[in-house]
Parts: sequence; C-alpha cells; structure tokens
Amino acid sequence: MTLSMPRLLALVTLAALAGGVSAQQHASQPLVETLAADALGGRLTGSEGERMAADVIVAELEQMGAAPLPGQAGFRLPFGFTAGVDDAGSRLTLGGEPATRWAEASQVQALSFSDNGSVTGPVMFAGYGLSVPESGEFGYDSYATLDVTDKIVLVLRYVPEDADPDVRAILSRYSGLRYKALAARERGAKAILVVTGPRSPNAGETVPMTFDTAISGSGIVAASVGGDVAAALFAHVPDTTLEQAQAALDSANPHVAGFEIPGVELTIETRVTREQRQANNIVGYLPATAEAVATDKAYVLLGAHYDHLGRGGNGSSLARKEEAGGIHNGADDNASGVAAVLLAGRQLARAARARHVLLAFWSGEELGVLGSSDFVRSQPVAMDAIAAYLNFDMVGRLTDDKLVMQAVGSSAAWPALLEQLNADAGFDLQLQDDPYLPTDVSSLNQAGVPSLNFFTGSHADYHRPTDDPERINYEGLDRIAAFGAAAARRIANMVDAPAFVQVARSSAGGGDRDTLRVFTGTIPDYTTEVEGLLLSGVIEGGPADQAALTGGDVIVQFGSQTIANIYDYTYALDAVKVDEPLTVIYIRDGERRETTLTPRARR
Repeated sequence: MTLSMPRLLALVTLAALAGGVSAQQHASQPLVETLAADALGGRLTGSEGERMAADVIVAELEQMGAAPLPGQAGFRLPFGFTAGVDDAGSRLTLGGEPATRWAEASQVQALSFSDNGSVTGPVMFAGYGLSVPESGEFGYDSYATLDVTDKIVLVLRYVPEDADPDVRAILSRYSGLRYKALAARERGAKAILVVTGPRSPNAGETVPMTFDTAISGSGIVAASVGGDVAAALFAHVPDTTLEQAQAALDSANPHVAGFEIPGVELTIETRVTREQRQANNIVGYLPATAEAVATDKAYVLLGAHYDHLGRGGNGSSLARKEEAGGIHNGADDNASGVAAVLLAGRQLARAARARHVLLAFWSGEELGVLGSSDFVRSQPVAMDAIAAYLNFDMVGRLTDDKLVMQAVGSSAAWPALLEQLNADAGFDLQLQDDPYLPTDVSSLNQAGVPSLNFFTGSHADYHRPTDDPERINYEGLDRIAAFGAAAARRIANMVDAPAFVQVARSSAGGGDRDTLRVFTGTIPDYTTEVEGLLLSGVIEGGPADQAALTGGDVIVQFGSQTIANIYDYTYALDAVKVDEPLTVIYIRDGERRETTLTPRARR
C-alpha cells in the first residue's frame, strides 16, 4: 500500500500522541523512522517516495522558522537528470563482399554516454586510448604518432596489464571511458570503439551499459564491441593478432604505437535512449540575528543528501541474493544525516548568529552527487559567499564514540576548532585530510569552500535492505547533531571566515567505476586509525569471504604490497591480476595470520 504524504504525516502524529514516539525517545528517532519508512519506497531520486521525504523536510524547515533563499519562490530547487539509459538498437557493419553485420548486444553496444548517430570510415587502432598530460616524470599519449582525423578509433579497455604499479596508478586516473572518448573526440575522430582485450578481465565482452547520469552525450559516437568484431577487424592486420598487439602495449612503454587497420571501412550506428526526469534539492536559510551581518562570507552551509536507492535497481545495491528487489530504506544512508541537519537547524534557529545559516538537502547523491553539483553550477547562493560547508553522511552508527571528521585538510582552521569543541562533546575524533570523497562534500570542496564531512563509518548493511531504523544509535546521532550545530554556531560568529586550502589529490585511485578492474568484497572501516586496512565486514560470497576474512581483521599485506592505510590498499588493487590467487597477511585478535584471496573481475 502506498501512503499519501498527508496520510503518512497523520500516522506519525497519531503514533506520537499514542505513545509510539515517546518522550524518552531521542529527538532524531521520529525523523529517521519517518524518512526510512517502507512507505517512502527507498527515496529513489525523482520518485514519489523521495517527493514524500521532501515534504517532510519542508515541513520541518517551516516549523523551525527557516525561509526560502532570497529570490526563490519556495524551498524546492529543481534540476534535471538522466533516470535511465538504454541501447535502442545499435548496429555495426564491416564492408566487403559480402558485408558482415552485427546487431546483438554481445558484439556491439552503445556506451551510455554516446551520441546518437551513424558514422562510416576507416579504422585506426590507438592502443589503450590513453592521453596523460606530460609532467616532469611521466608522459603517455596513445595518439602521439597517429592522425585519427575523420577516422573510427578502436581502443582497448582499462590500462596496460603489466604496467609497473606506479605507472598504473597514474594511467588509471585517465582510463575512464568518458575520458578516452574525450581524448579521441578532441583529436578529430568520428567515433570510438572499445574492446576488452584477451589479456584483460572480462575478455571479449562488451561493456555493460551502466547507468550514466549525465543529461548530455559526449560529443562522439561511442560503443563497445565484442571479441568476434575485434577478430574480424584484426584479420586485416598482417602478422598481428589483437592479443599480440595488446601484449606489446602491456608493458606501458609509451613508444609502442598504434596503427591503421588497412583495407577496412566500418559503419557504426548508435541509438541511445535516455529517460529525463526532475528532482529537487531542498534549501532554506535562517537569517542572521545580528544587526550587522558578517561581510566576510555571509553564509554557513549545512547539508545532507536525502535520496537513496529505492529497490536497488540502478546497480549500486549490495543486496544479497535473497534480498534482491527489497526496499532499501537507507536509515543510516542518509536519513541519519538529514535528521542531524534538521536537529542542528532547530538549535541554530534559537542561537545568535552573525552569519546566515543555509540548510540544504541534496537529491541525486547516490547517482553521482547530482544535486550538490547542480547547486554549485547554478549558484542560487554565490560560492564565494559561503564561509564553510558541513556535510553529514552516514552518521547513525556511532560506536565507541568514534566520529570520523573528513576533509579536515580543506582549511587550517579545522583541527584547532574541532579540538576546542570536542572538549565538551567527548568524541574519539578521527581526523582525515582528504576532501575527495564520494559524497556531496566533494562538490563544495571543488568550488573552493572549506568543508568538513561528519561520518561514523561503513558497515555490513551499507546499500542493503537491512539499513533500517532499528539499527541506528539515536543517542549518538543526537550528540553528533549538537556537535555540528556547535561548529556551525562558532563559524557563524567568527570575524574572519576559515581560509580554504587546496588539498593535493592522492596519486592512488581516481577515474570512474570502470577503472576498477577487480572485486575483492572487502568493506573498509574508516573510523579507526590502525596500521593497515581494518575491515568492518566483508560481502557475503565475495573473495574476502571465501578467504575467511571477516570484520575486525586488519590487512597488513596484500600480495607484494605492504598495507599501511586505505590508499596503500587502493594502490595494491591496481597491481593484482584477476583470478590469480595472492597472499593476504592480516592481524586477528593480535595474531598475525595468512590466507589466500583470489580477486574476481568486476562486471
């Protein structure tokens, strides 16, 4: 049964009056239970359930006395997004007598960001299709000796398989398929075809048409092709197979060049359909109470995303087989963060403030920080008017008082401020500098806004239907909301706003999901500082589970790589081979142990 919003709110009110929400409950509990109720269906971006959640948030903003942003008619700030993408019948024809045609998805499939169109031309093999900006230490350009103007470019997926780990880490940052398509387009190519080489994971398979949330295409016809197509093309190359060509490239020697496939004329036709929908950020503000508003950056921004995964159909779900299709209520991710911002807003509404306080609730975070990115792009409030941004994402599982504060490197003001505030709060704070996080704090950081991210850690219910309200630590959540309110109040009354610091990106990792070649099934614990990679859990049936690893284990060596932190682990993943067993050394209950783990290909 689907409940209308008035009916849902009425039920919550009746439950409170009847004692269902008792005076003994913590302030955050009714908020989380309402937002994470089955009736909201998992709050998928653009869904009716998400709109119901927005109604709850707007009602809370009105009750605390918040107002719409200056110049806005209401609290809802709409933005468009791609809700789904499908291949509507892409085809490929290799000229000759007779011509060879492919239309099945196993041999030709548009990439999700492809333009629609039909292109005919000669084919140029451009190796891995990588273009790395040249630095003092390293440069790599698959197009250095090639003229691909008005040609169809064929490139390999991923990065050179035998590359040194240091080189692989650099190349991986530029190996996303969108980036490869851009490199081909900028050099004048008419189309790009991607093949998964015989020496790579998922050999010969077309790239799954993954959910791509960009509204527009990439400016180029782009498709992946299967092993049969690649074999037919390389049949025209004298004395070289695709496997031999890939082997020559796999050392990452930048001087190994691509070549034209002679005597070939290819026609590629891509047909991509995109379902366009609309979602809403919910943004209000509490006007400053001081007679003179601070002229140095007049706003402090607190935010949390309120969307989640619905029933988990867009590929991000980690539901186990028996949970597939279940409602992903997202109590911790991120009803907890929404509750924290609302509670902080209630407290700030009663406090003296020399700056305005913005309260933002983002949609589309689970699809790639869409809402916060639109806010930065459209600037209903100028970015240079925001003194600081406090983001709350997954703050409902406080354990042993461990609260992770991320993006601390974005301002030199943060360590001292957090230490002072924590004298009363009493958290075991874990400070992490990195602001390049898979959450909305990254959007504001990239806009030059000093930012902090509040986080209580990953857990085995992450992105599963089991992330339910009864698993939340409500006492801890209330304390985190109060801590965030205290931080916002301090910033709102500073004479000088915190100064932004640009944090250098780690050399490990980067790119997009396609750059991740291997799957290990580990769930890192970000809340505890240890020497190594502490696991909060493992994915059932995954390689780590099969290797008898479990939550609480600390990985200290992964293959040949010593692991001191999460970055070492990410770096190590770039170097391992799919389906090749490797030794993992870990600590359990103070005892050093060893197991064998076999990474799988990531689909």
